[in-house]
Amino acid sequence: IEAGDSVMVCLSGGKDSYTLLDILLNLRRRAPIDFRIVAMNLDQKQPGFPAEILPNYLKSLGVEYHIETQDTYSIVKEKIPEGKTTCSLCSRLRRGIIYKVAGELGANKIALGHHRDDMIETLFLNMFFAGKLKAMPPKLVTDKGDHIVIRPLAYCVEKDIARYARGMEFPIIPCNLCGSQENLQRQNIKEMLANWERQYPGRSQTLFTAMQNVAPSHLLDGNLFDFKNMQFGQEVAEGDIAFDDSVVG
Repeated sequence: IEAGDSVMVCLSGGKDSYTLLDILLNLRRRAPIDFRIVAMNLDQKQPGFPAEILPNYLKSLGVEYHIETQDTYSIVKEKIPEGKTTCSLCSRLRRGIIYKVAGELGANKIALGHHRDDMIETLFLNMFFAGKLKAMPPKLVTDKGDHIVIRPLAYCVEKDIARYARGMEFPIIPCNLCGSQENLQRQNIKEMLANWERQYPGRSQTLFTAMQNVAPSHLLDGNLFDFKNMQFGQEVAEGDIAFDDSVVG
């Protein structure tokens, strides 16, 4: 975040986005720079959604906010057969609306509440189901170049956020659009990672560290490393570990 930024904080009513907004408000009070914060909630017209909770909460804080009402719920229900995963379509619709609203509100940066565990889960989702070595960046420029998306909680652990949210007693709103989500791919990945963490404490942090220590010359993507034109005597930054017995180091 830089001086003069206008940051649109996407607020869903979940623990992550409440924590994000609270931290950014505290940062603005203490930071040596001035920047604008505007909270934005997308009301997707889910049946039973308590539409008054977020406006009342934001008014109590004195925070500038905008509620965008778009009936994406009906679109998702119409397009996706009963029992199938709704997350993908819901996400695409939501993304387009978020970018549009950011432009209307004059925000140059969009803050999302994804945390460390979200990023690790996304890495495995892409590997297992899309054949891609791809996760979530802490910062990116949108496709049209109009906005910068930031994830200030990228280095935060989900359990710490949950503990913080409980302590702050945020008025949490559960997401009911996807039901229990027990059979969804992300939930399966989350459970797999939780099992690993119980069996090997610290593994999640090791995985997160690995995302920051990539050796393109020891993968297979010719777009990231020029295998075709390698020559004798050419040094590689990652070194020669092709025949090392140990995978550590």
